[in-house]
Amino acid sequence: MRPILPLLLAFAGLGAVPVAAERPQFSIGTVADCQFADEPDAPPRLYHTAPGKLREAVADFNRRKLAFAVHLGDFIDKDMASFDRVLPIARQARAPWQFVLGNHDFAVDDAYKAKVPAKLGMPARYHSFVQHGWMFIVTDGNGLSSYAWPAGSAELAHSMALHAALYPTKPLWDGGIDEAQLRWIDAQLAEADRRGLKAMLFSHFPLFPENPHNLWNAGDMIALLERHPSVKIWLDGHNHEGNYGLRGGIHYVNLKAMLDTEQTAYAFLNFYKDRVELEGVGRQHSMTLKLR
Repeated sequence: MRPILPLLLAFAGLGAVPVAAERPQFSIGTVADCQFADEPDAPPRLYHTAPGKLREAVADFNRRKLAFAVHLGDFIDKDMASFDRVLPIARQARAPWQFVLGNHDFAVDDAYKAKVPAKLGMPARYHSFVQHGWMFIVTDGNGLSSYAWPAGSAELAHSMALHAALYPTKPLWDGGIDEAQLRWIDAQLAEADRRGLKAMLFSHFPLFPENPHNLWNAGDMIALLERHPSVKIWLDGHNHEGNYGLRGGIHYVNLKAMLDTEQTAYAFLNFYKDRVELEGVGRQHSMTLKLR
């Protein structure tokens, strides 16, 4: 029998057989720091542009088949009423949203702080879900903080005591992951290891490289992640300029803020067996994240 490939190449002088482009197993949409406020612009914070840029991103999301979309914290800059301006825009997306809590999301009156997660439709301040062989963990980097708990609360007192004892040089506009959540994340990742899942963690706050925007207890979190082979990517916002680092085979990806640009900034993450392709839009650059 003659080989099939030479016959195909010779047939009708076609030359080469086209190879179908590889398609991702699934894709998600990502936005960091929409950060709307009904305030005059305070460059580089262009508050008036936030609703329009979010609307354009949602329209772009709706042109794709997405498993879900995620906003990586600081959906608003301040005031509970700001949510009512941008949430209706986000809800025009066909894909379901996952929200991460940022420091500015708690820039509301003390009486409303406990209501912020429900306002965003979150099942809890931190949680996990599994899709397409991946475990996605939504973390809460405000469990230890100076701003996310009401005055006089035990949580605020505990946060401030730890800050004074362990993190006195860390900015108070950053936060930390509390002890109970660290144990929970460790258990979730142990389950991912056991089940052979890949894991991606969503956070508002970066971990690596070293930066003033990083979590108070970034070192503890990195050590925890490096114990688990399931962990592939940590995705965050908060540092509006963006950042990237690779350590121990884990990608630490800090997306650029949507707020601080007349252009825009958001991304699609396209998942393949051996990599995640980050497809940037606007000032967010693209990158290939090879999976260890």
